[in-house]
Amino acid sequence: MGIASHIVRRLLLIFPMLIGVTLAIFVVSHLVPADPLAVILDQKAMSNPEQRQAAIDKWGLDSSLPEQYLRYVLNLARGDLGVSFRSKRPVAQDLREYLPATIELAFSALAFALLAGLPLGILAALYSGRWVDHLARVISLLGASMPPFWSGLMALYVFYFRLQVLPGPGRISSRMVMPETTTGLLVVDSLLARNGAALSSALSHLVLPAVILGWFSLALIARITRASLLEVLGMDYIRTAHAKGLYARQVIVVHALRNALIPTVTILGLEVSWLLAGSIMTETIFAWPGIGKYAVDAARTLDIPALMGTALVIAVVFMLSSLLVDILYAVIDPRIVEV
Repeated sequence: MGIASHIVRRLLLIFPMLIGVTLAIFVVSHLVPADPLAVILDQKAMSNPEQRQAAIDKWGLDSSLPEQYLRYVLNLARGDLGVSFRSKRPVAQDLREYLPATIELAFSALAFALLAGLPLGILAALYSGRWVDHLARVISLLGASMPPFWSGLMALYVFYFRLQVLPGPGRISSRMVMPETTTGLLVVDSLLARNGAALSSALSHLVLPAVILGWFSLALIARITRASLLEVLGMDYIRTAHAKGLYARQVIVVHALRNALIPTVTILGLEVSWLLAGSIMTETIFAWPGIGKYAVDAARTLDIPALMGTALVIAVVFMLSSLLVDILYAVIDPRIVEV
């Protein structure tokens, strides 16, 4: 079976998974012990029978659960995620507004985790038992043990409040003129607008939240890469490559690292999803206007359509990340396609 057939097979598996995800989201959202009318209407309107009935008819609250689920799925097929109880706007429109900020933060955190974690894991494996290995263990331990809500507050206290070397919460300085919105990604929009001041402000505001969000991923990538590379370096074909007189760098890069990266690729697929879905605390601490903050606000006000839309987007990201991991597997080791 070729790579194309492998990808098609994985794509076909997404449809039953989507059905299961939508059913789970629908059931869980309706298990919440709350009256949606209390969220939609104010106290005065709640006491008015006509306004209550109008809201029930508008939102279809008097329909049976199977009918509501069928209407939900049919609306999803048209790209309609419903209307937010809180903002009174389509949830899809809200998510288009908030999602770019989360994407920018998540991929900045992933870039930091990769650029620091991968070399750290490789060096820790190559110099096992030496000071580099011990340093990698300390960094990994700190990254895995410190929760983002604590490390984020400490980072703001030290670098923003005390040292004043980095800006505080937000995506850009309040005194800065925002670049014209093209993609919603401030760094990209600043580059497109050739606005150097906005670019500098956007990058400086990214540093702290990206490092805090990406630190756990850095620790995981470093540990997995170290363990996998150590295992591969002890295999017979690596010793054979050394015996043939190949350069150490060639053996490591061409033979060892290629096979050692398979577990790391697995982690990367999960980390992309986790960074998008798990940025809630980081976005809240740094006042980052992404879907994490949007989800928190929706949970506070019991905005069920907004919560369902956010959960669906996160689930789709998980599925697409898994698909990307499968494709990378086939590229790194074509033997997997034959299994």
